[in-house]
Amino acid sequence: MIETPATRSPLSDWLALLHCPGIGAKRFAELLLRYGEPAAVFSYGVRELAGSGLPRATLEWLGDPDWQVVDKDLVWLAASDRHHIITLADAAYPALLLEAADPPPLLFVNGDPAVLNLPQLGVVGSRNPSAGGEENARHFARSLAQAGLAITSGLALGIDAAAHEGALAGGGVTIAVTGTGLDRVYPARHRELAHQIAATGALISEFPIGTPPLADHFPRRNRIISGLSLGTLVVEAAPRSGSLITARLAAEQGREVFAIPGSIHNPLARGCHALIRQGAKLVETVEDILEELGSHISSGLVSSHVDGGQVATLVLDADQQQVFENMGHDPISVDALVERTHLTTEVVSAILLVLELQGVVSSAAGGRYSRIGK
Repeated sequence: MIETPATRSPLSDWLALLHCPGIGAKRFAELLLRYGEPAAVFSYGVRELAGSGLPRATLEWLGDPDWQVVDKDLVWLAASDRHHIITLADAAYPALLLEAADPPPLLFVNGDPAVLNLPQLGVVGSRNPSAGGEENARHFARSLAQAGLAITSGLALGIDAAAHEGALAGGGVTIAVTGTGLDRVYPARHRELAHQIAATGALISEFPIGTPPLADHFPRRNRIISGLSLGTLVVEAAPRSGSLITARLAAEQGREVFAIPGSIHNPLARGCHALIRQGAKLVETVEDILEELGSHISSGLVSSHVDGGQVATLVLDADQQQVFENMGHDPISVDALVERTHLTTEVVSAILLVLELQGVVSSAAGGRYSRIGK
């Protein structure tokens, strides 16, 4: 297909600039700041940038882009109504990610792009975790997803996969940030997991269609995990692991960093212990995370309550609604709610904390809870 400025779409220009050799996220942003939009880069940039020191391959591409490469992205986009491409100029671009250093100029999305603006927790860790570490990742992700946080991770083996699986098992939303184009799944054994994530959440990538799993893509992916998330939980990590890069990026972005401690004899606990020494919050229970992030959670619709003479609408998921409906205005214990709802003690405790933060439940002496208002 021969593209001309008169026939090509604005998205085609964005994609062509994304494919341009020598143009990364930082330089892309600089060109947008200078020219306003990608189309203007192609209209005026070649002549104006000729003496800027850009590589010859970059200037040649700007003068004559390979529009057939762009067409591959557009064919993928048109193949499903679950496929989306979001640019920095789109209102749908996740607000938190915009605050990160060098946000990706485009995001390829397979799934529901709206979930990218949900309150999220990044969960990362070793690709070769202990059995206990894997179970911790699955358990925390399930409970936090039930409490209203989307779980964001990298679709890798080990802790990443366990986190995605836990969120799905809890009926929550999970988001996978990949290091490849979205026309392929890496590792291949996670193909079914990827389908499940896309069905209710989203797979996302900054890499165009056809991009293979190259080693330097995965550290770049880490900044997106931390950039999308209110905080990052490290479950198990060796002292020099990529998970610690994600945690460092989260701290640099002003986000919370959480770490689960482990045995001093477990080498995979050393990375978490180092983070805790550097100021990460030591995490033993789901409540430790919800204490920091619970105020950001807002979840699905349920009932109305009267507070201060005004009717407010509660937005709760199914488990939260179940706990709320099994409470009265007389104080009730956590054990009694566990018996009534058949949920676990930890899930009920996490939900009660969320409800308390939302101002619809109050705690009383002896670990009892009751509704506020009428």
